[in-house]
Amino acid sequence: MQNAALARLGLDWRYLAFEVHPDDLREVIQGAKRMKFIGLNLTVPHKLLAIPMMDALDETAKTWGAVNTVRFEAQNTEGNWQPLRHFKESVPREIRAQGFNTDADAITRSLREDLGVKLEGAKVLLLGAGGAGRVAALKLASEGVAELFLVNRTMDKAEAIAAEIRARFPKVKTTVGYPKPPAMALDLLLNATSLGLKPGDGSPLDTGKFDLKNARAVYDMIYNPAETALLKTAREAGCRTANGLGMLLYQGARALELWTGETAPVDVMREALVKHIYGH
Repeated sequence: MQNAALARLGLDWRYLAFEVHPDDLREVIQGAKRMKFIGLNLTVPHKLLAIPMMDALDETAKTWGAVNTVRFEAQNTEGNWQPLRHFKESVPREIRAQGFNTDADAITRSLREDLGVKLEGAKVLLLGAGGAGRVAALKLASEGVAELFLVNRTMDKAEAIAAEIRARFPKVKTTVGYPKPPAMALDLLLNATSLGLKPGDGSPLDTGKFDLKNARAVYDMIYNPAETALLKTAREAGCRTANGLGMLLYQGARALELWTGETAPVDVMREALVKHIYGH
C-alpha cells in the first residue's frame, strides 16, 4: 500500500520490509539514521522496545506508550527540527529519530468508518491485553466509552490495564471479566488477541460466558483471514462485523503523511492492500 501511495504522489521513494531481531533494533535504527532513511515503521515486538531508543517522542507515543512510526529529522538553518524531506540539496550530519504512534487513532477511525460505531457512551468488551489490547483499551477510554470489560488469558495483565485506565480515565467504568446480567447488551466486542490467525483456530470468545446476540457490532483486529471464526459466528448472529484491514490501512496512511507532508491517497492504498492480501 505504501509503494502504491508513493507512486501516486510522484515520489521516487521505496518502502521495504526488513526482518530485524529485537537484540539488533537499536543498531538498525542507528543504521537507518546514518543512511538518511526518511522513516521507519515498527511492528511487534519492536513497538515498546523502541521507546528508549528514540531521540524525541511525539505526544502520541507518550500517550499510548508505544512507537510504530519513526520519522528522521534534521535541523534547518534556524535550528528547527524538520523531516528529512525538507532537505533537498544536502542533509545535515546530525539526525534525530522521533517516535510516533499511529495505531491508536487508526483503531477508532476504523471502528467509526468501517462499523459505524459511536464510541462516546458505548459499552465495550475487549478481548486481549497484550500490546495491541492495551493501546486499544486506553484509546477507547480516552474516547469516552461508558463501560469497558477486559478479558485476557492472564488476569494480571488485564488488571494492570484496568488500573491504568482507572487512574487516567476515572469516568470510564472498567471491569475485568465478561459482563454479567443486566449489563449484557454491548455496543461493541473487539478482538485484540492473535487467536484466529492460524487455520483451525477457534474463537477467542468464551460463548458460555457471553452470547454474541448481545453485541451490536464485532471488530476483529485480524485481517488475514478476511473472516475469522469469531467474525463468522458474529455475522451469523446478526452482528455488524469488520476485520482489521481498516486499522492497518489508516495507521499506514497517517505514517505516510508524517513522512511526506502530503495527504495520503487512502483509496489507492486500500485497493493495493485488498489486492495484495486477498488477491482481488
